[in-house]
Amino acid sequence: MNWHHSDVAAVTRELGTGDKGLSTAEALKRLEQYGPNVLESKGRKTAWSILLAQFKDLMIIILAAAAVISGVAGDLTDAIIIIVIVILNAFVGFIQEYRAEKAMEALQKMAAPKALVLRDGKETQVDADQLVPGDLVLLEAGVIVPADLRLTETHALRIEEAALTGESAPVDKTAEALKEEDPPFGDRLNMAYKSAMVTKGRGSGFVVATGMKTEVGRIAEMLQGKEGETPLQKRMADFGRKLSYIVMGICVLLFGIGMLRGENAITMLLTATSLAVAAIPEALPALITIALARGAKRLVKKNALVRKLPAVETLGSVNFICTDKTGTLTQNRMEVTAAEPARQTPGINDNIPLLYLAMALNQDARKDDKGEWTGDPTEIALIKYVIDQYDDAKVQQLLSNYKRVDELPFDSDRKLMSTIHRYDDKFLLITKGAAEAVAPILKDKQAAGKMNKDSSDMAAEGMRVLAYGYRILDKQPADVAEDELERDLEYAGITGMIDPPREEVKAAIAECKTAGIQPVMITGDHLQTAAAIGRDIGLLSENDEVIAGVDLAKLSDEELDQRVEKIKVYARVSPEQKLNIVKSLQRTGHYAAMTGDGVNDAPSLRTANIGIAMGITGTDVSKEAAHMILLDDNFATIVRAGERGPAHL
Repeated sequence: MNWHHSDVAAVTRELGTGDKGLSTAEALKRLEQYGPNVLESKGRKTAWSILLAQFKDLMIIILAAAAVISGVAGDLTDAIIIIVIVILNAFVGFIQEYRAEKAMEALQKMAAPKALVLRDGKETQVDADQLVPGDLVLLEAGVIVPADLRLTETHALRIEEAALTGESAPVDKTAEALKEEDPPFGDRLNMAYKSAMVTKGRGSGFVVATGMKTEVGRIAEMLQGKEGETPLQKRMADFGRKLSYIVMGICVLLFGIGMLRGENAITMLLTATSLAVAAIPEALPALITIALARGAKRLVKKNALVRKLPAVETLGSVNFICTDKTGTLTQNRMEVTAAEPARQTPGINDNIPLLYLAMALNQDARKDDKGEWTGDPTEIALIKYVIDQYDDAKVQQLLSNYKRVDELPFDSDRKLMSTIHRYDDKFLLITKGAAEAVAPILKDKQAAGKMNKDSSDMAAEGMRVLAYGYRILDKQPADVAEDELERDLEYAGITGMIDPPREEVKAAIAECKTAGIQPVMITGDHLQTAAAIGRDIGLLSENDEVIAGVDLAKLSDEELDQRVEKIKVYARVSPEQKLNIVKSLQRTGHYAAMTGDGVNDAPSLRTANIGIAMGITGTDVSKEAAHMILLDDNFATIVRAGERGPAHL
């Protein structure tokens, strides 16, 4: 069922639930039917499984067989030397992967989230793994969405879905049914998905999917696909196979010739075995493992934790790096980069443009006990911008001089937020919202036209635009109604904000291009925003192509293969499309690295020649799928780590 396309009444009937939630008895019955709300795991690697995996290589198997034959034939010296080398190789590989697995366990040790639900008509806190379809979950700022929900009620509800969609800004949610039949994942505004974070407001929603039936679970199932091989693994497998065939062929030929000449069978068997032992470079696997382990030790000092040893060599072989935008190329925080005040308002005597006053007053960010700003990232960016223009003491004075006496909270339908502040013997109304929502309620239509033009220019540069209007009221309204207050406003100005690039990214991108490595941005964010960041950091050149997921879906595999080397920015893409991009690069003869932090990145992380997960913001699934983990979530770390390639081991 397309839950986002159905209204709340239809969803309620389909789930067999109601506005008081499920009864405890019904919830237990459904728990038996649907199972716990957890992601099924293929099982973590045990110490024994990691150790045994070290002996799966063909050359190691041949060496072990040669050691046995040498021992039986009485050549104990060769047998002991080979066994020592095989054990040393296994030990070094085991230590590295075992430590990586223990590091993974430490990264995944997070308290299981709780969920506030209505059971038997009463608010009850339960473990999230006990949720079942039909449960009515209550959401508030700061909680993690515990399952896939069809929202039934929203009050200024805003949810950050960056880990699932790659979109940097939190999304305003609504309970209304969507008209579009199959909107992109990030545009399903009446849905809340497992693992997303509520940043503002409150709301409620019916559980429509749990466990592996959630969007997170569906993506996790894609991880069952074949894992990508590194260049070293391919070369070593090919070398070992060819060498083994040649050596065995020569040994069989030598043994056969000897028997035809009438030589003693035991003598010829010992001679053939000695030839095999001499021909096979038994120390090679151990030397490679030791060299890679040394490289992994150096890489961890560069904030790169290697989970699989061959990834060390792969870093020096990739020629395409497919990277996420949010948090990797950018700082994963909003920052005001443009503010255009309309004019100074007569009568406002604080020697500050009204736009800056509005930015300081019309927001809900607050300082915690440590003096850090908390709240919605957008509002934190606004208040910090004003502080940067003046100082913190000035802002605190403004907040004290203009006490808030009432407000109209943000609403996703209105796309506006209004606050009322005491101003001498009058009252100041400030309204903030999307430019297209503020323009119709401005008194001066000429000002509205200018605002629309300026906002369009900012949006073209990838900025998120907020507009401000105001009114001076003679008295405090007795009834705070949006129709009465949010009208005939004076224009105060607009602001543009963006998730700024990391300072070191530009140099890292330039270094990649100089080394013949092509960086590619693959993100769930909007095309304009992604393209603007791409141009700013030097990733996107004049002749490079950009493409959105809706257009990418129209390309066949052959058409994508023809264009994949030219496209440098992919925006608004799905997990399947990320996977297809990696496969296309591999089909055209390239070695591809893929970075990511969300569940939606995990399939492509696993399939890439080297998958690189984010250690700070990365989800458990993405870390499990990756070959390497960036401990600082920084693209420049990949470049620094790449410098420690094979030549530096």
